[in-house]
Amino acid sequence: MIVHTSIGGRRVRIELSNAYGSAPLTIGSTHIALRDKESAIVAGSDRALAFNGKPSCSIPVGAAMLSDPVDLDVPALGDLAVSVYVPGDTGPATTHSVGLHTTYISKQGDVTGESALADSITSQSWYWLSGVEVLAPADAAAIVTFGDSITDGTRSTPNTDSSWPSFLARRLAANTATANLAVLNEAISANRMLRDGIGVSALSRFDRDVLGQNSVKWMFVLEGINDIGVGLGNTFVFGPRPNAQPGDETTADMLIGAYRQMISRAHDHGIRVAGGTLTPFEGAAYYSENGNKVRQAVNQWIRTGGAFDWVADFERVIQDPEHPNRFRPEFDSSDHLHPNDAGYKAMAGSIDLSIFSSNRMSASESSR
Repeated sequence: MIVHTSIGGRRVRIELSNAYGSAPLTIGSTHIALRDKESAIVAGSDRALAFNGKPSCSIPVGAAMLSDPVDLDVPALGDLAVSVYVPGDTGPATTHSVGLHTTYISKQGDVTGESALADSITSQSWYWLSGVEVLAPADAAAIVTFGDSITDGTRSTPNTDSSWPSFLARRLAANTATANLAVLNEAISANRMLRDGIGVSALSRFDRDVLGQNSVKWMFVLEGINDIGVGLGNTFVFGPRPNAQPGDETTADMLIGAYRQMISRAHDHGIRVAGGTLTPFEGAAYYSENGNKVRQAVNQWIRTGGAFDWVADFERVIQDPEHPNRFRPEFDSSDHLHPNDAGYKAMAGSIDLSIFSSNRMSASESSR
């Protein structure tokens, strides 16, 4: 599995998850290396990973496990190759379906220590891998981007790191004042704020995916459009449709209440919160006039409610000035819901990097 880094460090460890498994997950062996190209790794960079000093481990259902750290000079904005050997039947695998990087899967046997995986099959998902952590300088910190498919980077070009969080990471790295800030993309495509669907609801996973991360000083929230769009009579366009029930429609007050809960919980942990306005979706498969009114009411509150520490007005970046409920044509991936690469870049480019200045963020010892 190929992982693109944000900041670098001199030691590294990974986290494997069995959050959605149905039985304990046996890991046979795991390696990490610097990626060269395709499935090949940089010569001399391969490191075998251990878990509590042992090469194999068993991860209980619903749990995650950290590897022991190893010395490896991890570059900023570089690619790592993480190889996992699972010796038996895993049952349902905990996956990130929109990894947007080519994953190379061997046909059989433990090849985690190989320099390349010949004759492999490929996927664009990650399996069991839920985090990569580096030991960073004392002034490093992390920004969590929390959301759904628009933050995940759906419909961006694979293997180009063209989600808006990836573009943000490049902007941060290029700016001396912010080069010590990592970006943790904790988005799940098709996720919803208030109800389970693809993954548990944002409110349910908030502690794990935001508060459970290391050294977080800021988070961005861009989520809610699926709650608005996925109701009775609408089509779920990302995959298996959650079972809609009477009363499944979402009101602006319901979403605003969820935002308030996240902001309060983040502030209790010293995390500042930026709210992203919901982008237009006229023409999308689950668009409705009533849903658009909810979106507009939510955006008005995000802009004027004073609850967020900063507002990323993604709606105004993406919308067509002549048709404000639709995407600018040059930013539309063609489904009228997800930006293309240019749209994602424009979203990241609209973020004022000065909000991350040192007087507004405290120092931290390590980060992802």
